[in-house]
Amino acid sequence: MTTLRTPRLTLRRWREDDLGPMADIHADPEVMRWIADGSVLDREETAAAVARWEREWEERGVGLFAVEVRETGRLAGFAGLSVPEYLPEILPAVEIGWRLGRAHWGQGLATEAARAVLDFALRDRGLGRVVSVHQVGNDSSAKIMRKLGMRQDRVATDPVHGVARCVHVIEVVGSRP
Repeated sequence: MTTLRTPRLTLRRWREDDLGPMADIHADPEVMRWIADGSVLDREETAAAVARWEREWEERGVGLFAVEVRETGRLAGFAGLSVPEYLPEILPAVEIGWRLGRAHWGQGLATEAARAVLDFALRDRGLGRVVSVHQVGNDSSAKIMRKLGMRQDRVATDPVHGVARCVHVIEVVGSRP
C-alpha cells in the first residue's frame, strides 16, 4: 500500500472513517463550484466516489489519496492521479488532481500534496507526461498547476457539461509514456 508523506501531510489510501469528512467536503457548494456541473454530492454519492477511487488503485495502479493533516489527523480532502475519461479529447492521459475542504484552503496544502503526487507519478510510476485540468475561471487551481511547473497546453470543452476546461501538462524527457 502506497503512502506519501510531506512535512505537513500524509497521503494514504481511504479508510471507512474518511467517508463522513469527505461527504462534508462534497456538501460544500463553494468547494464543488468548479467541479463537473457545480452540484454538491451527498453521502451516498461520496461513498460511491470513494469506492471508485479505491478500485482505480487496484485496476490502474494509480488513484486518489486521502490527504490527512499530520498534526491533527484530520482529513483535508484528496490528491492523486486518475484517468480523465470525462475529457476524451486528451486521452490517453493521467491527470493529477486535488480537492480540499475550505478549512484547508490558503495554507499551501494543495500545492504540497500535488507536488508529492507529481513526484510519485514521475518517479514511482515512471510517467513521462502528466496533465491537470481546471474549469476556465478557477484561477486558484491554475496557480497551483503553474507552481508545479506545468504549462497550459490547450482549452477543451467538457462534452458532458459543456464548459471550457484548461488543460495543463508537464512532460519529462526520457521517461516512459
